[in-house]
Amino acid sequence: RGVDLGVAVVLQSSDQTVLLTRRTRTLRVSPNLWVPPGGHVDPGEALLDAGLRELWEESGLQLPQGQFSWVPLGLWESAYPPRLSWGPPKYHHIVLYLLVVSQESQQQLQARIQPNPSEVSAFLWLGPEVAAAVAASEDGTEAPRPLSQDLPPSVVAMELEEGEVRPLALPMSTLLQTTPATAEGKERVSTGTKFALRLWLQHLGRQSRDGS
Repeated sequence: RGVDLGVAVVLQSSDQTVLLTRRTRTLRVSPNLWVPPGGHVDPGEALLDAGLRELWEESGLQLPQGQFSWVPLGLWESAYPPRLSWGPPKYHHIVLYLLVVSQESQQQLQARIQPNPSEVSAFLWLGPEVAAAVAASEDGTEAPRPLSQDLPPSVVAMELEEGEVRPLALPMSTLLQTTPATAEGKERVSTGTKFALRLWLQHLGRQSRDGS
């Protein structure tokens, strides 16, 4: 197939949380993974336009012109399946993570979210402290690290069930899962997303230093 180009939007609210969505179990690629909204870039499509289109298609969010800023965060090489023990790769992407900073708060953005049930089964917002713990949960560690006492045992997500969006207490341990050795549809945050969260935190750190 060659290498396809994808784009993912790390949407930051004005109160410094970022949006992640859980891919539905029925998707043939990366089911049940927590990722930022994103997808393929169409031929001739500008990268920001592709990211905003995917954000709208998956979450129903349209960002008004002039009420957001954006910067590229980084590139990630993605293969699926993610481990050779699952079988040879079938899909190969270069993913550009874009940080899109909205002038709206998490509450304002969440009020407008309408998840696409064919692609998204849940969504949540991560603040810097929880994002740092998720980003630090790396593949290759045999035993899960004990949860920091500073971390909550769960985070509030919103789950789509029978057409309705309902609160869900998502265990922190789920967000800290690493890639399993066998091809299970285990709920976890994708490795590329952890990479993007690290870049986001570095960006916040630079902004904090520049502003002080």
